[in-house]
Amino acid sequence: MTNQQIIDATKAYVKETLKNAEGGHDWFHTLRVYNNAVLISKKEPVDDFVVQLGALLHDIADSKFHNGDETVGPEMARVFLFELNVDSLIIEHVVNIIKHISFKNSLSGNAEFTSRELQVVQDADRLDAIGAIGIARCFNYGGFKNRPLFDPSIQPNMNMTKEEYKTSAAPTINHFYEKLLLLKDKMNTKTGQQIASKRHQFMETYLEQFYAEWDGER
Repeated sequence: MTNQQIIDATKAYVKETLKNAEGGHDWFHTLRVYNNAVLISKKEPVDDFVVQLGALLHDIADSKFHNGDETVGPEMARVFLFELNVDSLIIEHVVNIIKHISFKNSLSGNAEFTSRELQVVQDADRLDAIGAIGIARCFNYGGFKNRPLFDPSIQPNMNMTKEEYKTSAAPTINHFYEKLLLLKDKMNTKTGQQIASKRHQFMETYLEQFYAEWDGER
């Protein structure tokens, strides 16, 4: 198979696998991350094939939908790519991207793996967590977990451990402070930083309006 045929097969596999996924982590999320990654990689010295596979498979089995098991996604990707006879070094690189892309893993302080390709896919994924779509995804997942929109008596936890992050049931607005508003300064690439800056500003405007409406001021 050519690289393009492998990419096409991967798109079909992911689309089928995620057809019943929660709206913020479905095929369309993956497609947006893929498109973001392709855009960013145009200005980065990376292996485009690895970036595209990493973006397409990064959420093939998000651990929060698999009882917190972080091994399911990497193993599914490994088996799928092996069946397509993808080079073993590429498979390992893609699997490492899936293992290390998540924001929660950065909370552990253990940077066990890094590569330019991971940085591109990570930026692409984080861009989809902020801005207008990021806000929509945040509230969609909060509704999925039946969390309150906001509770002024519950303050954001700005020093969460990885385990606290994974088990948090805090109001959705808290997630803006615990993750979304932090992402702008965690971008790895110049392109990611430029796009994130605009999306970050949109979130700040949104929160200003949210609090004004909450307090009956507008």
